[in-house]
Amino acid sequence: MADPYQQCSRCIMDTTVPGINFDARGECNFCKLHDKMDHACPLGEAGERHVKLLTADIKRHGRGKRYDCVLGVSGGRDSSFTLWYCVIKLGLRPLAVHFNDGFGNPIAGENMAKACRKLGVEMRTITSDWRESKDLKIAFLKASVPDMEEGTDVGIATALYGVAAKEGIQRIIIGQSFRTEGIAPLSWNYLDGKYLKAVHKQFGTVPLRPWKPADPGFHLDVKEMFYYAFIRRIKTVTLLYHVDYVRADVDELLQKELDWVNPGAHYFDDLYQSVIYYLNRTKFNIDRRLFNYSALVRSGQMSRPNALEKVRHVNSIEDEKVINLCIKRLGLSREEFEQIVATPPTTFRSYPNNYALIRRLRWPIKLLSQFRLIPESAHDKYFNCGT
Repeated sequence: MADPYQQCSRCIMDTTVPGINFDARGECNFCKLHDKMDHACPLGEAGERHVKLLTADIKRHGRGKRYDCVLGVSGGRDSSFTLWYCVIKLGLRPLAVHFNDGFGNPIAGENMAKACRKLGVEMRTITSDWRESKDLKIAFLKASVPDMEEGTDVGIATALYGVAAKEGIQRIIIGQSFRTEGIAPLSWNYLDGKYLKAVHKQFGTVPLRPWKPADPGFHLDVKEMFYYAFIRRIKTVTLLYHVDYVRADVDELLQKELDWVNPGAHYFDDLYQSVIYYLNRTKFNIDRRLFNYSALVRSGQMSRPNALEKVRHVNSIEDEKVINLCIKRLGLSREEFEQIVATPPTTFRSYPNNYALIRRLRWPIKLLSQFRLIPESAHDKYFNCGT
């Protein structure tokens, strides 16, 4: 017998989320994770002191080099603000890196170009092999899993690591905040290089290029992470964890400073998100806004009633014209697309992956997260975000 439906009394996460549980007050485990992270990454004076330490570390490791950090950009709000903050407020010398898999929103592309021009920052675009990128997207559609953006997620990470390795840069800045985005439940968005290769081996048709340190392509398994973290000593910095970043206040600043234009919705710097949100909703009964809006509710940036009202309606990112454009760009007819996605839904557990190994390495991963040899959120992602 299925468990009765329940929704968190504090945020809007509910029993559609795998692995969710509630305490006696009706608050969910994702709220507890937020409180733990909020305590570990305080804002205010403590946050400012931490940002100063991070900035000094970045500048020290970048001394004598053309750039002192790599910064991932997409043209969206979060990465645009992070770029502005690093240059104007912190005086850093970032090399902006963008990963292009062929599905970028033109508005976001203009945002990146204008921001880098106005701030005097070099932008380097890493364009994936289109055959590989398209093949991986189709493979993950055929795999019938909700984390169908796996190729792009891995591609973004390898682009940042590859450029850092090529330029001898030891710090990567990521424009992400648990206070505004939350952390996706594990089975909704599982990141693992072995998993990607397993799905590609079963459903892919185009061979992946071999890994090279400065041109890693779509390879980011345990050995590649070991190379970047321990051999090249590259660390990731989630700067916005320590900055009082209020999303609603940022648009006006970015428009004034960088002539920034809203791409239309959060995550819509990537047009393929239309397909992802549509299939997550219609096939997997997943609404990714649950963890996004819940983060905003917990951090006081959105009221709970407003969040509940918003999720009653289909996300505006599900644009039928954009969905059809993406399907066409994949070289599929709508009929072929519907046949592929008609297969029964499953998760990453149906394919070979590193999850069992990751579970055995819980404490080393916690230490690596604390020392930022891997993203700070990595430990919580694999151990505290559901099942």
